[in-house]
Amino acid sequence: MTGPGRAFESLSFGNFDPEEAVVEWECLLAGGSFEDLVEAGEPRIIAGQDDDGCVVFVMSPRLSAALAMAEGPRLRDVASSWAEQCAEDGEVIDPGTADAIVGELAALVSRARRRRQGVYCWVA
Repeated sequence: MTGPGRAFESLSFGNFDPEEAVVEWECLLAGGSFEDLVEAGEPRIIAGQDDDGCVVFVMSPRLSAALAMAEGPRLRDVASSWAEQCAEDGEVIDPGTADAIVGELAALVSRARRRRQGVYCWVA
């Protein structure tokens, strides 16, 4: 796989586990437990890890809706909480970077929902 290319609007970030992050964001924004979401199959992988180690998963409708409806202060709170959770797990994510990731993702999700499109994550 070569990624979304220029055919789709995309964001590019690195140095964190996006599969884990989307579950954490859903817990923070919409409630529920991390374990329950993972047991429910979130995030749903739609293209598996083959020899190149790439994976594509779809963001849940629940998380998409929560991101699209959240306003700036709520998104900043989620980003701050996520950065704190990462630090507790020994992963360092600058709070400003966390804020940019969550804010830009929320904006992308809002645009995609207006066009009635899903949001996917491609991980290399």
